[in-house]
Amino acid sequence: MNMLLKDQIIILALQEDIGHGDLTTESVIPAERQATAIIKAKEKLVVCGLEVAARAFYLLDPGLRFLARVCDGQRVEAGTVVAEISGSARALLTAERTALNFLQRLSGIATKVSHYVNLLQGTSARLVDTRKTTPGHRDFEKYAVRCGGGYNHRFGLSDGILIKDNHLKIAGGIEQAVRMARAAAPHLTRIEVEIDSLDQIDECLAARVDCILLDNMTPDELRKGVERINHQCLTEASGGVCEENIREIAKAGVDLISVGALTHTIQAVDLNMEIA
Repeated sequence: MNMLLKDQIIILALQEDIGHGDLTTESVIPAERQATAIIKAKEKLVVCGLEVAARAFYLLDPGLRFLARVCDGQRVEAGTVVAEISGSARALLTAERTALNFLQRLSGIATKVSHYVNLLQGTSARLVDTRKTTPGHRDFEKYAVRCGGGYNHRFGLSDGILIKDNHLKIAGGIEQAVRMARAAAPHLTRIEVEIDSLDQIDECLAARVDCILLDNMTPDELRKGVERINHQCLTEASGGVCEENIREIAKAGVDLISVGALTHTIQAVDLNMEIA
């Protein structure tokens, strides 16, 4: 996503909140008043979204000065000052909620991803995200996944071929779908096939797919699938993954574990802005 498109999303968020004007701030704060504010973490978290928050302030008033005190991807304790902003008091107060909304949600994703990554310590599995993101915010949210220590799966439909169950039903099966995909796709494009039964593995291997997605399988089924595939292609586990079972899934030997909940169920973390 280019900067212009990112700015358009932030401007839309500002317009949504401000509407025809900030009645409270414009009523009680003199236009010439200057102020300094700090953004502080109210709990332990992984910071993400400082640049987005800075743009929210800047796009409302280019005269505001935003100074980050930490870096995206950094784990901080409660009470840590993550940024300082100075300039027009009106602009500070008017942009506050929009900037914090981005910062709290993106930091929430990064914090959750970091927790999942810690659960995978000592295994060879790589944590990846999905396309289950907030419409229009995918670039922000996938960046937050990386800040938390995870990896990105496809950004969009044009980034790779993932043949899922509905594709297989319409195309007529694995062999036919892979053959048509290989004939149509650029030569550097990887082909992944989603299966829900171990009986489909041999057909995938015969079609020389690059990755097999083992969908909604138990750790024992995953272990058997990994043994049968025997490093002939990458393996991905997906479906029903949560913090209670992700380590057992990883110990089954899969290469990748995709978790939709990293971005589709966002628990915002607590940060606030205080006038210094």
